[in-house]
Amino acid sequence: MTETTTKPASGTGNPPGGSANGNGRSSRFNLNSVLVEGRALIALIVIVAFFAIMSENYLTGGNLTSIIKQVAFNAIIALGMLLVILNGGIDLSVGSTVGLTGAVAGNLFRGLHVPFTDAILFPQVWVIVIVSVLVGMLVGYVNGLLIARLNLAPFIVTLGMLYVARGLTQVFLNGQNITAELRGQEELGNTGFFGVFASSPLGIPISAWVMVVLAVIFSILLTRTPFGRWLYATGSNTRAAQLSGVPVKKVETRIYVLSGMCAALVGILQIANISSSTADLGQFYELNAIAAVVIGGAALSGGRGTVRGTIIGALVIGFLANGLVIIGVSPFWQQVVTGAVIILAVAVDSIQQIAQRRRNARRAVANLRQSTRSTPPPAAA
Repeated sequence: MTETTTKPASGTGNPPGGSANGNGRSSRFNLNSVLVEGRALIALIVIVAFFAIMSENYLTGGNLTSIIKQVAFNAIIALGMLLVILNGGIDLSVGSTVGLTGAVAGNLFRGLHVPFTDAILFPQVWVIVIVSVLVGMLVGYVNGLLIARLNLAPFIVTLGMLYVARGLTQVFLNGQNITAELRGQEELGNTGFFGVFASSPLGIPISAWVMVVLAVIFSILLTRTPFGRWLYATGSNTRAAQLSGVPVKKVETRIYVLSGMCAALVGILQIANISSSTADLGQFYELNAIAAVVIGGAALSGGRGTVRGTIIGALVIGFLANGLVIIGVSPFWQQVVTGAVIILAVAVDSIQQIAQRRRNARRAVANLRQSTRSTPPPAAA
């Protein structure tokens, strides 16, 4: 996407739910948005009901905790992906960014050898978290810079970054997984990582709490701030937004930075969850994130999508994947089913958009005819 590209309006340029007033608040109920998200919610209910009937272990406390944990990982990345897709872009590098930040955090936990000495420096937990998040944001910034400033295609840029980040992960790990070192050493004060990020306050995984906090923040960002209005506007029609004074390049750069930040958070949470940093960490996460956003009702052309719909989409993917495991479906067929769900979601959305355009065209023709009838003929000379 470039600044000189004029996209067909796929949305109103305002947050879903209606037109935004001066405070960014929704002032008009949007039935179309409700129906789009309603499809995902109905699918979620059907999936849960089906697998609950197929297996008595599906809705047990332990399995639900496992589902929520996996849903949270996907949802956090999907929230960042939502911003990118709202802009009409795509970010294929998020999965590799998860692996890269996990490798960075793992290496920092193993300790840093001080040059010219035999000393090993063990950074504090908060330092490791900040550095890892900054690495993810740096990856996103490079993506945004190449896309917004050099007008390169998002697909090509992020695909290239996918390989760069995955290669750097291999370099950091040196072909070996980091396992026992992640436990830290109590006498060195670096054990708080697992105490915090692998804990379950009130019986709910910490990843779910992070998901909720980010969902609230992103929802406010999209519906209550100028940035949100700018993002919907650029996704609906880039050229019109630019002519209206929207800082298109800055918006585009920032969304990729936020996407990288979300991926970095998942990298940290994942290595805390599995007590290991591996070279294939985060593999295929980008596909699940895109699936969650699309199933949640976002338009791949940009300009339409909500945080609420994205969370529902992540729940659909999570409950479906777990259900297939519970009833013993092969992992290979699980990928087939997930891919089919993505195609179905995009197809249904495309059909709905075509139908909406036809209704709008018929309405415009009817209004034109009505105005023609109501216009009095010119007076005779």
